[in-house]
Amino acid sequence: MTALKGLLAACVTSLLCTASASAADTARSEPPNVILIMSDDQGWGDVGFNGNQRIQTPNLDSMASSGVRFDRFYAAAPLCSPTRGSCLTGRYPFRFGILAAHTSGMRVGEFTIAEMLKGRGYATGFFGKWHIGWVDPAEVAPRGHYSPPSHHGFGEVFATTSAVPTWDPCVTPEGWDSWGGEAGKPWKGGFPYLHNGQKATEHLSGDDSRVIMDRVIPFIEQHKEGPFFATVWFHAPHEPVVAGEEYKKLYAKSGAARQNYYGCITAMDEQVGRLRSKLRELGIEKDTVLFFCSDNGPADKLAKKGVASAGPFRGHKHTMYEGGLLVPACAEWPGVIKAGSSTDVRCSTVDYFPTIANIVGYSFSKSRSRPIDGIDLMPVIEGGIASRDRDLFFGFRRLHQGTDGKAIISGDFKLLKEANKDGAVRMYDLRSDPGEEQDLAQSMPDKFREMSEKLEALEASCLLSRDGADYSY
Repeated sequence: MTALKGLLAACVTSLLCTASASAADTARSEPPNVILIMSDDQGWGDVGFNGNQRIQTPNLDSMASSGVRFDRFYAAAPLCSPTRGSCLTGRYPFRFGILAAHTSGMRVGEFTIAEMLKGRGYATGFFGKWHIGWVDPAEVAPRGHYSPPSHHGFGEVFATTSAVPTWDPCVTPEGWDSWGGEAGKPWKGGFPYLHNGQKATEHLSGDDSRVIMDRVIPFIEQHKEGPFFATVWFHAPHEPVVAGEEYKKLYAKSGAARQNYYGCITAMDEQVGRLRSKLRELGIEKDTVLFFCSDNGPADKLAKKGVASAGPFRGHKHTMYEGGLLVPACAEWPGVIKAGSSTDVRCSTVDYFPTIANIVGYSFSKSRSRPIDGIDLMPVIEGGIASRDRDLFFGFRRLHQGTDGKAIISGDFKLLKEANKDGAVRMYDLRSDPGEEQDLAQSMPDKFREMSEKLEALEASCLLSRDGADYSY
């Protein structure tokens, strides 16, 4: 077991970003613009391109059909903050130390996509829900710490620390009786958005996805000559999930919960369409690679009520099953990514960093060398890779609540430790049992032991990173 730990740790540590041959390498002489779009708590089954016939997502569907659809795309964790960090660093959450929401902030020792691209002359902008550190230095809260996007390579910043209502984001919605404030009063007592360090107080009413896109569009227009990097992380459809009347009317035959949830997603989709139209209006769509995914599976309550959907998969947000980890995802790059492409290779949010690094020709210097857990997605998109060449590791931990969920996928087998006080360990063959119905832990003891050792080794490697092995002093 010790030897296996050392071997796996060495393999992971050697995964530096080196250029790989792909169409992206020869498609253009100048580096492309890059846009990362992410929704919040949108289930695998909550888009038309994954088969949902009720929720209207024509722009995301068009994006998927114009590029590539990822049929097995995983968030690095079954909840928001850990996944967000993985998108920017290419590393597992257990490496950079954000194991749950509101428990930490991104360490400045981490190296993000924004820092990488800023160093290569990119204009960088962040827009939307940050949730990997406070954005307001005056904020006082019992958990987490101040670590805004501007500390991690972003020049233009329009951000909230965490969730806001998806309609009228500065006002607590009617009927809301949980965290955030009293109905009709300011959300969390004030204005949640900061724009370049100052509280934003104007043009904040109506659809929150539009409020965000109203700041993205000017950034793109200003930097249309490129290159630019925009990270657009919507709040939709995270609770409090509210839709405007015009969007609820689209689902008039549905109940109130569905009207708000479906309408909120359609409103967000409209802003994705607005973004794609702007790229075409400016004539830069072929110079821009655009990625979309959700940060985790559908919210617990809405999934259990049948409002939100993980598709055919078991589980939801906060669970280590496929429904908590698999998310809708697609990418578009006209002229480079073949329209109508799809892949069932297991991909992940940790893959964004190495993919973008290879597209722009970045490799780590010796002084910045560190474990990168993702793979370059371009060979996958182009069909040159039929299966992932390394394991995937997932984790979610709040020990004080008895939560310590972990999972590993190696080949077609998945070992998971449930994220609850029971902490049962189960094993599934995802090829023959994608719904995770038949636990093989008892019937395949040798495979169970092998998978357990791999999981232990990956967690040990992550612990070394978390304890500072990857940072210079």
